[in-house]
Amino acid sequence: MNADVALALASVPEPARAAVHALWALDEALGRVLATGREPMISRIRLAWWREALERLDREPPPKEPVLEGLARNVLPRGIRGAELAEMEPGWALLPGDEPITREDLDAYAAARGALLFRFTARLLGGGVDVGLAGEAWALVDLARHSTEATDAEAALAAARERPLPRRWPKALRPLGMLAALTKRDLERGPARWEEPGSPPRAARMMRHRLTGI
Repeated sequence: MNADVALALASVPEPARAAVHALWALDEALGRVLATGREPMISRIRLAWWREALERLDREPPPKEPVLEGLARNVLPRGIRGAELAEMEPGWALLPGDEPITREDLDAYAAARGALLFRFTARLLGGGVDVGLAGEAWALVDLARHSTEATDAEAALAAARERPLPRRWPKALRPLGMLAALTKRDLERGPARWEEPGSPPRAARMMRHRLTGI
């Protein structure tokens, strides 16, 4: 989990903290499949295992796997089903491969990863605002920051700029708003001026959002 996300999640109120951390641990685990995989086909097989394991959470106890155990213990009791969580996997499955990422792939990735991750988090936080587009923009910028191909990064940023970000966030959803504020900052600065996650300017921007909602 990078320092930006860790700082945002540290602001989650205690009643929802374990559930939100468990949810974001799933996103991290799915991303780690790609980060550690060398063969696209093997990565897709590993991602398919996660999808099937998440779906089984609705029918049986989790296997001895910390992320799945955390979801079963903290997220499912709050009304988010394993089958819903499994819908995040197809977004990650679009990424392994040697071909340039298409716009259709970017849109599907953003919806399956970013929109769902933000919407599930908002449900756990008790916010009544649809944050899907903000989640899509965040996921696209995150993809661009991790891309080794300049053309893929540029395409992801172009798609992110088309997703409008809320001007003001309700207090309950400000942990997500902190990440959206950094998304906007990254889009404004561009790759040549990006800062390291957790750097003082980024932390200061997040704290300002936490206090003001802007």
